[in-house]
Amino acid sequence: MARIAGVNIPTAKRVLIALQYIHGIGPKKAREICEKVNIADTRRVNDLSDAEVLKIREVIDRDYMVEGDLRRDVAMNIKRLMDLGCYRGLRHRRGLPVRGQRTHTNARTRKGPAKAIAGKKK
Repeated sequence: MARIAGVNIPTAKRVLIALQYIHGIGPKKAREICEKVNIADTRRVNDLSDAEVLKIREVIDRDYMVEGDLRRDVAMNIKRLMDLGCYRGLRHRRGLPVRGQRTHTNARTRKGPAKAIAGKKK
């Protein structure tokens, strides 16, 4: 089991897919990391040597913000918006959609389950 950036990445999967289990690394960054370390996309994690895993770990630590640091940075950005009292901050504070979506219908992911309105029968 390879452990990179505090995450146990799956050993049976290809390196390109396994790196995406780390928060902050998507398909594009995973491909960039593989190119920097000179690992083929088709190689699997259990085929990697310890030196190659160490190279991947060093590249990620040096060049990318991932996992805890990234989560903390995003949380601080949201907190800053809320403290400023700007429109986006108010939407975050109220738990409503932030990016201009409609709320008359279809905002259930942000608003949570529908609440019954008292006295509304029929």
